[in-house]
Amino acid sequence: MKLREPMPELNGATEWLNGQVTRAQLVGDKPSLIHFWSISCHLCKEAMPQVNQFRDDYKDKLNVIAVHMPRSEDDLNLDEIKRVAVEHGISQPIFVDSEHKLTEAFENQYVPAYYVFDKEGKLRHFQAGGSGMKMLEKRVNRVLDELEKSE
Repeated sequence: MKLREPMPELNGATEWLNGQVTRAQLVGDKPSLIHFWSISCHLCKEAMPQVNQFRDDYKDKLNVIAVHMPRSEDDLNLDEIKRVAVEHGISQPIFVDSEHKLTEAFENQYVPAYYVFDKEGKLRHFQAGGSGMKMLEKRVNRVLDELEKSE
């Protein structure tokens, strides 16, 4: 995905955990952080406390959605996805993308990967890998600041 491109529809989940959301519910409401992770990804698990902190710190200002992107056959085990989600405190909605439908719509190849969309649903920041949570926080805050200035 390129910057300023619109958020894809959230179609093709093999399952939703912790509730389900649509693109229409996210766009026009508030900015969104969509993060891709996998149960076999060590960096994803290391970064999860910071993602959860975002979710909690910005709960009134930011939508946070998790996308589980399997990297192997072992990652398709729904019970294991549920177990890891509970173990790592992932209470935000989880789009289980066992058929890579959303992964393909985002043209995403990485876990962890983070996509920040503004209130209009346009991509404002993308980053992949386990480091750089400070940069992610800066980008999220920039989008939130722009929103406050426009209100």
